[in-house]
Amino acid sequence: MFSCIFPEMVDKLILLESGGFFPAPQDHDAWLESKRKVVESLLSLEQNEHQPHKTRSPKAALKRLLEANPHLTEESGKILLQRGATEIPGGLVYNRDMRILKHNREFITLEQCVSFLKKIQAQVLMIRAKDGLFPHEDPDKSKNFVKPLQDAFKSNLRESFQLVEVPGNHFVHLNEPEEVAEIISVFLEKDKDSKARL
Repeated sequence: MFSCIFPEMVDKLILLESGGFFPAPQDHDAWLESKRKVVESLLSLEQNEHQPHKTRSPKAALKRLLEANPHLTEESGKILLQRGATEIPGGLVYNRDMRILKHNREFITLEQCVSFLKKIQAQVLMIRAKDGLFPHEDPDKSKNFVKPLQDAFKSNLRESFQLVEVPGNHFVHLNEPEEVAEIISVFLEKDKDSKARL
């Protein structure tokens, strides 16, 4: 969205396992239901915010994380715990804001998303995992917004848009960081010399 609002400020945009936008459902009942779920889950979080945080041993926290996310490797789980947990006497507590997990979709339609994409001036790299969030065999997601957004990026940005599919799942950037880092490095270095001369 920032790239659409302030296009002159963004030279390169990298979308990792993201379509850039997550439009609201087009069906009115589905839209209302999604908003209801967001409100209910936020209210539930507010009710529980005064309860003490659950403390787990590092081993138990890692076990819980890997059970909840079976596509993570043990090494990736340890990295996430380093980033998202704080050590206190007695173990680890998660320090992330749980509200971020609630999919609070914007009030924007697919048509608006496609229109917004026309404002982007940046070079865009979209990296998708073959077994990630946007599987090819999921006809509902593809039909509803993944394919139209991808097509809009291609048609609006032409040679400034690059889509790369990598083997792996949604956590490929953690499980196979070298592969993803190489793609990103090449993208960021591209055109660097010509811009420096300007």
